[in-house]
Amino acid sequence: MLTSDFVYDLPSEAIAQDAVEPRDSARMLEVPGLRDRRVRDLTEVLAPGDLLVVNNTRVRSARLYGRKVPTGGRVELLLLRPVGQRDWIALCRPSRRLTAGTRLDVGRLTAHLVTAPDQGVVTVRFDEPVAVVEDMLPSLGDLPMPPYFHGALADGDRYQTMFAKKVGSAAAPTAGLHFTPELVSALRARDIHFAEVDLEVGLDTFRPIAAAKIADHVMHSERYHVPGDTAKAVASARGRGGRVVAVGTTVVRTLESASDDDGVLAPDLGETDLFITPGYRFRVVDAVLTNFHAPGTSLMVMVGAMIGDAWREAYQTALGRGYRFLSFGDAMFIGSVKPS
Repeated sequence: MLTSDFVYDLPSEAIAQDAVEPRDSARMLEVPGLRDRRVRDLTEVLAPGDLLVVNNTRVRSARLYGRKVPTGGRVELLLLRPVGQRDWIALCRPSRRLTAGTRLDVGRLTAHLVTAPDQGVVTVRFDEPVAVVEDMLPSLGDLPMPPYFHGALADGDRYQTMFAKKVGSAAAPTAGLHFTPELVSALRARDIHFAEVDLEVGLDTFRPIAAAKIADHVMHSERYHVPGDTAKAVASARGRGGRVVAVGTTVVRTLESASDDDGVLAPDLGETDLFITPGYRFRVVDAVLTNFHAPGTSLMVMVGAMIGDAWREAYQTALGRGYRFLSFGDAMFIGSVKPS
């Protein structure tokens, strides 16, 4: 299976450059059937007893701007995750002429590179412990907007979901951006339930698949947490005949990573490098709300695993009907992840 099997032509004008308000007014393509809806129509699409599982991660203000010491050359860092006591995995640019040992002044922080850049990825060691850096990031760093987003947000919290709690991600779990307190209240009134997981969105969100063959792609690991209450909620949904509906691909990966072969979900805390490709048998997730993803990415491959070759018709239909793509774009509701 080739990466090119999951590539399509995405015109730049189809990439959303602003955020619609209210959030639940975003359009939603229902699959199968290719019916045009709005996200607020989840009150009709979902059935009493269904369980929506959301990712409660919060985006870290992790984009930092610094200068090399002593030359003064500009360097931009995007902190992806901490490792150890003082180290962080980060994306850096420009990465040319950076070597292990390069000293950096980053606002009120100082650091040096532990490793030379490898495809733009470095390990950077700050002079301050991870906890101190984490505390300083809200005032020192910027939210890392997606590289294809060239618009502006009136409020940075528009790139946080209403469920955001625990800081840890380098990007938002964008399917969750469509929810409002009003929609959640309306869904609860319909006896539709909610549960939460936490997956720290990381490196693979920013990168297309570089390998020509899907089998040669290596996923970077991401940390996740499935609380005990969520495991119980999934079991309860199964017991009452409800569907487990993942809000976004991050939730899909979390639930599938924490389950056994029989689909029993257990409380879990760990890391996952699960790469869901066509032929994968979904064990926990029954349905998915997701955005429209960039061509040639692991997220497109996952969509192919959910609905088979029907993804092409769905995406071409969405483009033809003027749907907005990527992080601030519209949504697709996949009613079953068992492709025919």
